[in-house]
Amino acid sequence: MPTPPQKTLLHIAERHHWESARDTGAPYTMSTLGRTLDEEGFIHCSSNASQVDGVLAAFYTAVDPADLVLLVIDAERVGSPVRYEPVGDQVFPHVYGPIPVSAVFDVRSVPGTR
Repeated sequence: MPTPPQKTLLHIAERHHWESARDTGAPYTMSTLGRTLDEEGFIHCSSNASQVDGVLAAFYTAVDPADLVLLVIDAERVGSPVRYEPVGDQVFPHVYGPIPVSAVFDVRSVPGTR
């Protein structure tokens, strides 16, 4: 059964990459830790806080939480295809294009417990 589209997407971003996009107004194009949209082909996102916690624990343990932010994205304003694809035993949203700064409606600290 396909996963229903989410209205909100979550993306763990390196603070300096997000702030650069925000400050210039250029679309956000980082896919994941140290990798761009062009390198990956899509931007990794999560559907909920539980997925964010799992991604932080699996891939970001060596990164200072102060260097990260959690982008809260309005999926309807992304303007690029969002596909829900299996990764392990879960289904994650992937954005197949840049994320306009205007689609990000909240920027939060990443959860501190990992």
